Amino acid sequence: CCSGPPIAGALKPAKRDWTSVHVIVVGCGRVGSELAGELEKMGHSVSVIDKRADAFRRLPQGFGGTKIRGFGFDRDDLIEAGIEHADALAAVTNGDNSNILTARIARENFGIEQVVARIYDPRRATIYQRLGIHTVATVSWTTDQVLRRLLPDEAHSEWVDPSGKVCLVEHALPDAWIGKKLSDLNQPGCFWLTSLIRLGAGGVVTPNIVGQEGDIAHFVVNVEQLDALRKRIQSGPEHH
Repeated sequence: CCSGPPIAGALKPAKRDWTSVHVIVVGCGRVGSELAGELEKMGHSVSVIDKRADAFRRLPQGFGGTKIRGFGFDRDDLIEAGIEHADALAAVTNGDNSNILTARIARENFGIEQVVARIYDPRRATIYQRLGIHTVATVSWTTDQVLRRLLPDEAHSEWVDPSGKVCLVEHALPDAWIGKKLSDLNQPGCFWLTSLIRLGAGGVVTPNIVGQEGDIAHFVVNVEQLDALRKRIQSGPEHH
């Protein structure tokens, strides 16, 4: 098991090119195998860890990632999976405690910023959100929900109007906006911040609201301005 102080120099840079990253998936059940396959199809490199060798049979035919028989909370297994150069980790075994332990080790000991843990008890979500760990409860579980949190620089469409001109998108709030007034994200006629998910609870934004770590933002956007929204979010408030 991996414990102790964070590894020196392990923290990732603030900005990351998410076009191709390395992701570790712990747990190769139905969700883990599907997630690994989707990530690889998207062009990312993937390592999968599972305690049972026969679990890898669930992976898509021709899967080219690394398969490791072991445990997500074992230091050697994580290093073999490439955690020292990984950008994200999803802990999706069938045990809450294993998933949370794995997620905390990845975040606290190896500096992985994008960590998602599957949990069966949604009452724990707020606790782990405060630790910077995204959680997805089984009641709302889909592979898509994990991808949204593993690849935060991507805007994910929730709804598009019948004319195809206006959409509602979800986007994780980058660290640059923590403690900053979020009204600066708005651009009238182009995009507008409407609501936030904070510590597992949703709410309509107020004019003076400031960003907090872990915030998930929802915008109403002119479809033609999606690229402009992404640039506004990633560039940070100092550029506006």
